[in-house]
Amino acid sequence: MEKYICETCGVQYSESEEVPDRCEICSEERQYVNPGGQKWTTHEELVQTERYQNMIRKEEKGLYSITTTPKVGIGQTAYLIQKDGRNVLWDCITYLDQETIDVIRDLGGIDAIAISHPHYYSRMNDWAETFDAPVYLHEDDEEWVMEESSALHFWNGESMKLSENLSLHRLGGHFKGGAVLHIENGDEGLLMTGDIIQVVADNQWVSFMYSYPNLIPLPAAKVAAIAEKVDGLAFNRIYNAFHNIVKTRADEVVQDSADRYIRAIQGTLFTT
Repeated sequence: MEKYICETCGVQYSESEEVPDRCEICSEERQYVNPGGQKWTTHEELVQTERYQNMIRKEEKGLYSITTTPKVGIGQTAYLIQKDGRNVLWDCITYLDQETIDVIRDLGGIDAIAISHPHYYSRMNDWAETFDAPVYLHEDDEEWVMEESSALHFWNGESMKLSENLSLHRLGGHFKGGAVLHIENGDEGLLMTGDIIQVVADNQWVSFMYSYPNLIPLPAAKVAAIAEKVDGLAFNRIYNAFHNIVKTRADEVVQDSADRYIRAIQGTLFTT
């Protein structure tokens, strides 16, 4: 019995004797199947190659990024957040070796894991088991869980408190249960967005998509609703899932970007 991992998205499936026929997550329009065909690996195979390592970097006080190089699956970054006497892992990555475990334990371990959307479920259950931590997912995305675990906790509604200054907010959009993590810190608050709100190449702007690889936009009304939902949160910086950062006035950047997006979709931003 093996736990197979989709090479394209990095999500691990429940134990099985045979390789799954297809990756359910990649076989729909928000992801894609490798043009060369569906391919699978296991975590043991990844470790045995001795090709991979996790780069753990302090971004600022109480915030560490964790990125695998060379990339595995989509190549997203996870973040370890230290706040209110707790360590929370935001989003998750597939690769987890002993060196990573040792460094994270030296930083105090992981008290909880929260994930923005299904593309980053990766090996969340193995991370949870390793650090004895619960995993919080929005119930609207429960259908995309490919490996069951008693560590999984499904929250509902529009927001959930993880601690006094850490809260999850469901924005939807990219996925129905798509969530962001707000770190309250007065005028210096942070918004961890995965790619529910995507920091773009010009990091003075963000954008919004139903499918990023297939360039399917969201309706203007949904983007307006996302902007409205975060309008009451105080945050100066955004960290997205690919180590891109809006470094200042991020709350205004979201509102300005939503306005630009809506004008573009409605045909009033430009003529061409």
